[in-house]
Amino acid sequence: MVTNNPIPAKGGSLIGATTINWEDVYKGNNVLWRVPRNIRWNDNIVVREDETAVFYRDGKVLAYLDKPDRYALTSMNTRLVGGVIQALSGVRQEAEVYYLQRRIFDGKFGSAEPYVFRDPDFGLVNLRVFGSYRWRVGAPDNFINQFVGTFGAVSTPDVEARLRDQMVLLIYNTLGKMKEQGLRVTDLAAQVMTIEQAVLGFAPQHFGPLGVEINQLQGLSINLPDEVTKAVNTRSKMGVLGVNYMQYQAGQAMTTAAANPSGGAGAMAGAGVGLGAGLGIGYGMVGQMQGAYAAGPSQPCRKCGAMVPAGTRFCPSCGNPMTAPPPEAAGPPCPKCGQPTAPGAKFCPSCGASLAPAPPRKCPKCSADVPAASRFCPSCGTAMGP
Repeated sequence: MVTNNPIPAKGGSLIGATTINWEDVYKGNNVLWRVPRNIRWNDNIVVREDETAVFYRDGKVLAYLDKPDRYALTSMNTRLVGGVIQALSGVRQEAEVYYLQRRIFDGKFGSAEPYVFRDPDFGLVNLRVFGSYRWRVGAPDNFINQFVGTFGAVSTPDVEARLRDQMVLLIYNTLGKMKEQGLRVTDLAAQVMTIEQAVLGFAPQHFGPLGVEINQLQGLSINLPDEVTKAVNTRSKMGVLGVNYMQYQAGQAMTTAAANPSGGAGAMAGAGVGLGAGLGIGYGMVGQMQGAYAAGPSQPCRKCGAMVPAGTRFCPSCGNPMTAPPPEAAGPPCPKCGQPTAPGAKFCPSCGASLAPAPPRKCPKCSADVPAASRFCPSCGTAMGP
């Protein structure tokens, strides 16, 4: 888009004068061309429909011609009297001339460094952005002052690199502003078009000082790290299936077992479970588990304390058998609610009452030790009261 075209200036109507124009064969996709030599008094400048000729000297734009015509710098009555002619009337009666194309150009961008996005669910996430955009020179004086004067752009890659970096910076700034309004990592895929429109909305104030107009942003892609992408996909599947993480993992384990013809499939087939459904069987059984959770009474697991639906044979949290222990292994009933307890338990798993034995009482008549639960003294038969 920027080139120092080595072609010589052509023609010459007066002695020492030159007619200068930017020939189509050398334009191509170059947005800017610097005339090989400085312009002088009596030179002729040819400007076409899609061009702007900019006069530049001492680090600033002196004037520019944006209407198609042939301009002879020989008359004090030309439109350049207040600009170039006066500027060229000193000892150095010359200036640089740059031609700019006013048509729309296509550019691409991609982030070299990731943008650190702080998400409330996934923490710090490194994002990378890619895409393309369309642009044109909006203000020739700002464009020359910035890209030629400030950035020292002398070639096409110089301008392309500057625009690419500025576009990535603009997208990062836009993501930061949208994050403050509640944007999350899980929203990025669904909000791409909204992000594109927001970027275009902020583009004038960002690219205006550079003399550039951004006309379109397209193909925006925001890439997440692989592990975050997998987590987002998992969460999406859980939402579609209506299950929690534990149920989702159980379904995945069943699906894996169904796909294993050596061990898992044979074992489950022996247990009477058909395994031809693949993925469907896993989530089908998860659905049954979910239904069991939603209906009927529940009881606490003796090992982990999780609430388990009545009739479930194994705890879905820790895998502990939910069947009642044999009589010899059962502990005493709870003195408060009467439910069976585990041997050695200190508190009732049903109501939380303490299972520690109460200290014995003294008989008020014979002073014998009386068990706490006894209503009469075993020595003299005296009533112990409540």
